[in-house]
Amino acid sequence: MSGESGKSQTMKTGETGVRPSWDEYFISISHYVSERSTCLRRRVGAIVVKDKRILTTGYNGAPSGFKHCSEVGCVREDGDVPAGQRHELCRGIHAEQNAIVQAAAFGVSIKDSTLYCTHFPCSLCAKMIINAGIRRLVVARDYPDDLSKSLLREAEIEVETLQ
Repeated sequence: MSGESGKSQTMKTGETGVRPSWDEYFISISHYVSERSTCLRRRVGAIVVKDKRILTTGYNGAPSGFKHCSEVGCVREDGDVPAGQRHELCRGIHAEQNAIVQAAAFGVSIKDSTLYCTHFPCSLCAKMIINAGIRRLVVARDYPDDLSKSLLREAEIEVETLQ
């Protein structure tokens, strides 16, 4: 999607200082969304954007109606599961998954969209991103999952990391 790159749109605006690029703007919103997370290990937020419009949001935590990990504990912490491994050992749903599921639940097409996320997706989320037809991924932080990076490269998903 042209015009969404974080590289060329920063400009001065009067007394307010520097105007953020579209990528900076949307990644900052993903950080705000992450504040709803109930995960004890990592607060993650994601938003799906198309044509500079937010389509869906998601954060990580227990499925709707379930007790939060803050109430019942963390299976991954209790089992000393390292980051980037054994994703199935978690009662929570990931932020990227929640954003994609919300699109499906409300009949919103996210094909050819951009996903902004506070963290690089795991391999499970990468496969969902690929099958959802998301074409671009912008992340704020890395995550130790080499399979995810390989899958996204093979699918030719454009990936950008904002620091």
